[in-house]
Amino acid sequence: MKIDWDDLRLFLTVARLGGLRASAEATGTSAPTLGRRIAALEKQVGQVLFVRSVAGYALTEAGSDLLARAEEVEAAMRGVVGWSEGTSSGPVVRLSVGAWMASFLADRIGELWQVEDRARLEFVITFDDVDVGRRAADIDLRMQRPLEPNLAQRNLGHAAHAIYSGRKRINGVEAGFFVGMSGDAGRTPAARWLEAHHGDRIGVRANDVQACRDFVAAGAGLTVLPCFIGDRDNRLARLGAPIPELGCELWQVTHADRRHELPIRRVSARLAEVLIASAPLLRGDTPRAWEASA
Repeated sequence: MKIDWDDLRLFLTVARLGGLRASAEATGTSAPTLGRRIAALEKQVGQVLFVRSVAGYALTEAGSDLLARAEEVEAAMRGVVGWSEGTSSGPVVRLSVGAWMASFLADRIGELWQVEDRARLEFVITFDDVDVGRRAADIDLRMQRPLEPNLAQRNLGHAAHAIYSGRKRINGVEAGFFVGMSGDAGRTPAARWLEAHHGDRIGVRANDVQACRDFVAAGAGLTVLPCFIGDRDNRLARLGAPIPELGCELWQVTHADRRHELPIRRVSARLAEVLIASAPLLRGDTPRAWEASA
């Protein structure tokens, strides 16, 4: 059996992004063509690699097994390319976080990753827990304690959510309307809470969390945000204390057998330092003084 590297690259993209549309944009391949290539790969290996649904493409057990092996091939190919170009790509550490945490960590990237590490840091941005056991990521930051076997876990504190508005008291804010989240972003606990409590007053929606924040800042309405996002944005005002039902723990998860590998250990330690040092912000203990009258 000869498996083409290009087919494996397409498989890796679909496995990581979870659907054809996003993968098509990332690869420059049309969604129908991408679907045919994946189906052809499944026929070639004699295994169903994905469960197809309206929510996207989810890996089967066989797909997860292939993912681990394909990532090894990917790392080897990067090494060959680096060797041919006279550079060394080094190992890749894959860190899985939500979209808001990725934004938070972006401002602290120098504390997480340095060129001198001779390793690369790849962020896997997802609203779901990834399968660390099957090496979908090396480190996963979760909002609840993991229950799967063979995982190393560490509690890194508590995160709070609250309601925020823009500082411009116009339009949706004046009318008491909300900005909601749709698509994958609508599956988060905060989005579901907003839908349950204020769904009849959601006037604007978006499937991108950053766009939702921008709409709120512009006065389209109120929304629920993590305090570590809302309290750092000078365009926003927090309206009240954190919402008790949305408080959550932060758990750092790694594979028990791989946590001692130097690149993974290094990023894990740095991530822990960043979050522990930011504990008051994460808990919502540091709202700006001018918000008291918001």
